[in-house]
Amino acid sequence: MSGYVKIVVAVDLSSESSPIIAKARSLAADNAELHLVYVQEPMDSVYLGVVPYGPVFVGMDQVEGRLKDELNDKLKALGREFDIPEDGLHFLSGTPSREIHRFVEEWDADLIVLGTHGQKGAQLLLGSTANSVLHGASCDVLAVRVPERD
Repeated sequence: MSGYVKIVVAVDLSSESSPIIAKARSLAADNAELHLVYVQEPMDSVYLGVVPYGPVFVGMDQVEGRLKDELNDKLKALGREFDIPEDGLHFLSGTPSREIHRFVEEWDADLIVLGTHGQKGAQLLLGSTANSVLHGASCDVLAVRVPERD
């Protein structure tokens, strides 16, 4: 098997990210490019229904900035763990499925690899990032089953 050449691995920076990256590696061609993508939803969009205008609380921008720095450090650590160069690490901001689709188009990827918890019942009706990515993708998608979180 020749494998995939341009692989986008969408990670949530949890402990489940490493097995997902390892699975992507196992599908990669010898000359493959692996791109790790993390998408942070802006805090103001998360709280939009609670507070329609302005920041949710004073200092929210600073909290969001510190969180971004922390998460970016985790992304870089994953890059070091899997020997992925810094230009293969992408910290994006926005709606995860939308940003992943945009990135895949921009980089002309041929595979997206991401984790899924296997939604059931009401969760299935509400949807998930993996489901949204799958239904809008222009390339192959591999959803790697990860254990349920406690």
